[in-house]
Amino acid sequence: MRNRDVARIFEDVADMLQIKGENIHRVLAYRNAAQVIAELPRDLNAIYADGLLTEIQGIGETLASKIEEMLTTGKLDFYERLSKQVPPSLLAVLRINGVGPKKAKLFWEQLGITTIEALEKAARAGELRELPGMGAKSEQKIIEGIEALARQSDRLPLGVALPIAQEILKDLLTLPEALQGDVAGSLRRYRPTIGDIDLLIMSENAEPIMERFVKRPDAARILGHGPTKSSIELHNGRQVDVRVLPPERYGTGLAYFTGSQAHNIRMRELALGKGLTLNEHAFTATDGSGREILCATEEEVYATLGLPWIPPELREDKGEIEAAQNSILPKLITQADIISDLHMHTTWSDGTRSVREMAEIARSRGLKYIVITDHSRSLGVANGLSIERLMEQQAIIRAVDAEMGPVFRVFHGTEMEIKADGTLDYPDEVLAQLDVVIASLHVSLRQPREQVTQRLINAIANPHVDIIGHPTGQLIPNREPADLDMDAVLEAAQQHDTALEINANPARLDLPAPYARRAAEMGIKITLNTDAHSAEDFDVLPYGIGTARRAWLTADAVINTWPVERFLKWVRDR
Repeated sequence: MRNRDVARIFEDVADMLQIKGENIHRVLAYRNAAQVIAELPRDLNAIYADGLLTEIQGIGETLASKIEEMLTTGKLDFYERLSKQVPPSLLAVLRINGVGPKKAKLFWEQLGITTIEALEKAARAGELRELPGMGAKSEQKIIEGIEALARQSDRLPLGVALPIAQEILKDLLTLPEALQGDVAGSLRRYRPTIGDIDLLIMSENAEPIMERFVKRPDAARILGHGPTKSSIELHNGRQVDVRVLPPERYGTGLAYFTGSQAHNIRMRELALGKGLTLNEHAFTATDGSGREILCATEEEVYATLGLPWIPPELREDKGEIEAAQNSILPKLITQADIISDLHMHTTWSDGTRSVREMAEIARSRGLKYIVITDHSRSLGVANGLSIERLMEQQAIIRAVDAEMGPVFRVFHGTEMEIKADGTLDYPDEVLAQLDVVIASLHVSLRQPREQVTQRLINAIANPHVDIIGHPTGQLIPNREPADLDMDAVLEAAQQHDTALEINANPARLDLPAPYARRAAEMGIKITLNTDAHSAEDFDVLPYGIGTARRAWLTADAVINTWPVERFLKWVRDR
């Protein structure tokens, strides 16, 4: 058995136990073990052989013995016994948004439903609405959840793929034969999800690189091992491809393997117009002479076509070729442009650091000002602040600001809930006392299009709301965006001068790049925030930068690049 096989069985055990109504701590023990094992960089078999199973975080003697059983026998007796009590096919039903263990158990026990297909059939026949706690609306949400699940793909989230790619690349670049290396493919273009991980290495001697790559401890199996290209499957089931290119051809290969396919087609069309063909190796003359033009850098590739270098994030055939031809490519925002973060949480709600600690961390990272925006009162699951606690927090923030200013400023805000009925969580007289107000959707995201859109517009129109946080509410890859009328949302934001957030958390990347680009073209202001709940969360900023660059954003379009005086003037003028 491989790591992912063991992790999958533990995950199934956790689901079965939860459906049975077992103690939540027992459920979490299996679920946490599944997650830890799925992310292990080493083969479980090797760890077992070394006698180190209990050294794995969260793995005690009981779980270690079950892992040993699976590795040595290929099965788990405990899982087999549970399978006779809870149909394994029922677990797939839990993947439907809005269906938890209690509902899955209800459908099974009351209607004998054990598959998604049976559940869909019952829902469309109107059989679910008569069950306890259900109704016509709940039944419709089940149907919508099944339809959404059918649209999901097996693509890997950016936030999972990029660290894996960077770790492997870093390791390969320690070899003296490796002269340069880059992440390629949709990962280099910062797409929210990716397929396989593609890496390129520049070298005149590929053999040591190929050997190092295929012998990695996190390689579950070798899919291919050639002189200049090799592929492995990681223990988490993901494929990684490494290509080694000679220095004189590296630029052409990097451009080609970065893509996108649509961008590459346009590049080949331009090459044909100049009497050349273009592939991953070189330009070749079409006159039959066989003459090649080699490009060591991407800049040379684009220059051969009469173009300036085009940033990878723009390479989607969305107007970047025409912009390059007309010398109007935007000067894209970079991480160095960011001097503030307007959305973060502390121990006052669901964060892990105090106000002072978050301020000190932000200052140590070169920021000039921040806004503390803990959750509002109705979001009980996140320990939202009552009005009384909000005012108590304000005194703390004012004291920290006074101590750290004027070079570094700390402002008081909130991430206020837009409630299911469209009202806001705090009254206007409370909002008027805050420096910055973010309004966000967290609940009832599956409401009908008109209703959920109107909720967002209500918040946008409130004169005290400065920013809409993660506007669509998406969670990658498990929750689709709310069914918003984005035309209406953008028009409202433009009319009321309300900023829209790009949330840099790789599970959000929200506002998505296409909408952020359109918003900026309409003159709508954009904020780019980490939504940090811990010190480590500040590290997600590059994901937000990548999304902003995919949206063609310049530094001036993003509030977080503004000097504090300009920021405060905008807030006051609103």
